[in-house]
Amino acid sequence: MSQIIEALFLGLIEGLTEFLPVSSTGHLLLVGHFLGFESTGKTFEVLIQLGAILAILSVYFNKLWSIAKALPYDPMARHFVIGVLVAFLPAAVIGALLHGFIKDVLFDPWIVCMTLIVGGFVLMAIDRMPLEATKTDATRFPLSMYFKIGLIQCAAMVPGVSRSGATIVGAMLMGASKRAAAEFSFFLAMPTMAGAFAYDLLKNYKFLSANDAVLIGAGFVSAFVAALVVVKLFLDYVSRHGFTPFAYWRIIVGAAGLAALIVYG
Repeated sequence: MSQIIEALFLGLIEGLTEFLPVSSTGHLLLVGHFLGFESTGKTFEVLIQLGAILAILSVYFNKLWSIAKALPYDPMARHFVIGVLVAFLPAAVIGALLHGFIKDVLFDPWIVCMTLIVGGFVLMAIDRMPLEATKTDATRFPLSMYFKIGLIQCAAMVPGVSRSGATIVGAMLMGASKRAAAEFSFFLAMPTMAGAFAYDLLKNYKFLSANDAVLIGAGFVSAFVAALVVVKLFLDYVSRHGFTPFAYWRIIVGAAGLAALIVYG
C-alpha cells in the first residue's frame, strides 16, 4: 500500500509541475530518489505523463476540435497543425536516438539539481529583459519559429531543464507574448509527451508487471487531476506575474536537493 501512496504522490507532483517551468521530470527524479521509489526501467516517470496529456486535451478540446474540422478549408488551421508537427520533429528524432543515454546517464539527481539552479537564474534573467511581444497568437507563428522552438525543446531532454520552461523562454525570445508562448508550450506538449509515452511503452512493456501497472495507473490519475488545475490557472498567472516565482522555486529546490545529496547520498 505504501507504494501506491508514493505513486499517487509522485503523480500529483507530475501534474502540478508538468506545465510549469520547473521541470516535472527533475522533481520526480529527486523526490523518487529520496523516497527510495524505483520503477522498472524508469518507465513510471514517463508513462504517468499521459494523465497530463489528457488534462490538456480536456481543457482545449473545443479549440482543437474546431481546428480539426477546419483543416479541409482553412489554410491557417493547416498552418498551425503543420507548425506543431514541425516543432515536434526535432524531439522525436533526437529522443529516439538518445533514449538509452538519457535514461542511463542523464536521469541523475546531481544533474537535476544543477540544471534546476541554472534554469532558475535563466528564468529570472528572461523576466527582467525588455522583450517586445510582437506575436500574440500561438496558432499563427511562422513555420521557422515553430521549428526553432522545437529545437530549443530538445534541451529539456536533460532532466531539470524543463520542457515547458525551454519552449516558453525560446518563444518569448523570438517575440511571443508570455501568454502565447505558454499556450504553444501546452499544444506542443501533446505530441511530444504522447510520443515519449508510446516509445517508452514499446521499449519496456515486456518488463512491466501487474504491480507496475497498478502504480502507473495510480500516478496517471493523480497527474490528470493536478494537471487539470494547473492548465486552467497557469496562463492567467503568468500573464500577470511572469516567471520569477518559479525561478526562485527552482533555485531553492535545486540547492536543497544538492544539500540533501551531500548529507544523505
